[in-house]
Amino acid sequence: MVIRLYDSLSAQLTDFVPLVEGEVGIYVCGPTVQSSPHIGHLRSALVYDLWRRWFSHRGYRVTLVRNVTDIDDKILDNAQRAADAGAPEEWWALAYRFELEFTAGYTALGVLPPTYEPRATASVQQMQEIIQRLIDRGHAYPAPDESGDVYFDTKSWATYGVLTRQRADDMVAATDSDERGKRDPRDFALWKGRKPAEPESASWESPWGPGRPGWHIECSAMSARYLGPEFDIHGGGLDLRFPHHENELAQSTAAGDAFAHYWVHNGLVNVEGQKMSKSIGNSIFAADLLGAARPVVVRYYLASAHYRSVLDYHDGALIEAEAALDRIETFLLRARRRLADTRFAGAGAPLLPVAFAAALDDDLSVPEALAVVHDTIRAGNAALDAEDLAGAADLLAAVTAMTAILGIDPTAHEWNSGGDQAAHVALTAIVERLIAERHDARAAKDFARADQIRDQLATAGIALEDSSGATHWSIDGR
Repeated sequence: MVIRLYDSLSAQLTDFVPLVEGEVGIYVCGPTVQSSPHIGHLRSALVYDLWRRWFSHRGYRVTLVRNVTDIDDKILDNAQRAADAGAPEEWWALAYRFELEFTAGYTALGVLPPTYEPRATASVQQMQEIIQRLIDRGHAYPAPDESGDVYFDTKSWATYGVLTRQRADDMVAATDSDERGKRDPRDFALWKGRKPAEPESASWESPWGPGRPGWHIECSAMSARYLGPEFDIHGGGLDLRFPHHENELAQSTAAGDAFAHYWVHNGLVNVEGQKMSKSIGNSIFAADLLGAARPVVVRYYLASAHYRSVLDYHDGALIEAEAALDRIETFLLRARRRLADTRFAGAGAPLLPVAFAAALDDDLSVPEALAVVHDTIRAGNAALDAEDLAGAADLLAAVTAMTAILGIDPTAHEWNSGGDQAAHVALTAIVERLIAERHDARAAKDFARADQIRDQLATAGIALEDSSGATHWSIDGR
């Protein structure tokens, strides 16, 4: 029952050993709420939701912290652009509006709420305390030009670059702040002195003058505040490794904190083989993605590739996921219907297949786990065909347990309490009218008409199953 994960710092698969027996603390870099969420944001949130669910299943008490960056250059810039366009909005209102969009997207996808979801603006005092420790230790300096800026001195920290295995001399200049007052172009901002054009509401008093925190110091402060100076896992998208995570690691350890024991990074999302980019205009926004298919289908699709791999979105991707979910749903409904009112109803032992657990223990290999789900479904359908009800009950219990862990049981209440019910009601009415007509045809011994109706429904992807004097229908059969 050892969980193995790929640690980006050591660049190898390693056994997970918790700091505290039976507990795991995870810090995930959440969104900068500057604009609407896209498919990459959903995938990242889902990856750590799956990690959390698996750790919990393995008996760990999980503390998951996912922050919200609600003060940032881009947030201020977007608020200013809105004002210039004649639609003024306070920066904090813009940030909160987009934060609600992220929350809605996560909720629709079935991502469990984090244990804590702190906003950066609520931990400015803790950020200032870390900055002062860095200055006292000789690893940070206020700019000499009285701008109010404070920078991390990258040359003062010998291990700077260890996470991304870069030599400091080979690194590009930091672009998170102006060059004013820097000793070295690679030094990055810990505190940004307020500029005349920036709103007063976006600045805080500090020993170095009014200003606001740099991006990197925010996560160092929030992870320490909610998980302590030493915790188990730091997660985030692969695009955050440099400079964000590299800078977090440097400033936290330079300040005297042990920081994260393991670093986990999820892969990015391409669109039709190309990197998603605003300049190309190929971004897939969360609202559009979730509107294109049932949310449980979107969840299945986003989970279907290994979390460290690149996920390529293409035409037909959601159709493929829908077909896979239909196979799961059809089996679950068929098995429960057949086993109802028998001594095997609810009698299956909810044991996970060994191969399923082994796949998730091995660096959260969801693709292999899904293969086990579908193999079990095939075995379950074969058991039903053979009237092996005891075997079918056990296989039903296994599929139910596996899909619950992955959060992809399409029959679960959370996936059926909303959505477009009108389309479902309309389809049900049409299909059931045709089933009634087929029943009348069979009663009148008009078997040609009965077969014609069955064939018409089959052509439309709807399968019929006759049992115990009733007819049940499902989409795409088995």
